[in-house]
Amino acid sequence: MMAPARLWLAFRLDELRLAMMLLTRLPVGRLSRQVDLADAVWAYPLAGALVGGLAGAVFEAASRVGLSALPAALLTLAVAALLTGAMHEDGLADVADGFGGGATRERKLEIMRDSRIGSYGVVALILALGLRGTLIAGLPPAGAIAPLAGLGAMSRAVLPVLMLALPPARVDGLGQSARARISGTRVLAGLGVAVVICWAALPKFVVVVLGMATVAALMGWLARRQIAGFTGDLLGAVQIVAEIVGLAVLTLEG
Repeated sequence: MMAPARLWLAFRLDELRLAMMLLTRLPVGRLSRQVDLADAVWAYPLAGALVGGLAGAVFEAASRVGLSALPAALLTLAVAALLTGAMHEDGLADVADGFGGGATRERKLEIMRDSRIGSYGVVALILALGLRGTLIAGLPPAGAIAPLAGLGAMSRAVLPVLMLALPPARVDGLGQSARARISGTRVLAGLGVAVVICWAALPKFVVVVLGMATVAALMGWLARRQIAGFTGDLLGAVQIVAEIVGLAVLTLEG
């Protein structure tokens, strides 16, 4: 029989693997046991930190071989999108189309479920990629890994908070089952993990975290008004917008 400490660690590792499977396209092996989606939320910041850190490493490497800041930043965004399967960008586009083009809650949700992208989604993606690229280009080339890891962690840590605070907007999505079993303790654990990472990785730590938390809360308020809850697309959009706010604070003068 496995010792309690080893059993505890085995469960946490499986939850981390599941978080990586949900939020990235990185190969992490198979789960050794059944894991509930809601149990993995504490590990979202670790998955985000890994994606951000790897993207930051690309930015540093591209800068070292002589690529100028903006092309290096665009390459960084391309790698980050590959690492996540562009799932957050897809969510942002769907939310922009739904919130912008739907007159009723039901119509907004219908548009968000449509795989086709509309004009609102295109504009949102262009603006988001342009802002992120420009802001990443303003980071110090020799010190991008830690800040991008910190932003990746915090921009994922706020997602379970919204899952706990808002009802699912649909009754037939993954959010419905995950929301029913999500634990406030695990959400707080995830926030704690993200705070530790950000404290170690980010200058202007307090202002960055407050800025990202504020925009996440505002988007949660908007989602409640628009669709009376959250969807996976909404969570993806929140991740992108929170990251943009964090990058903007980091690159402010002074």
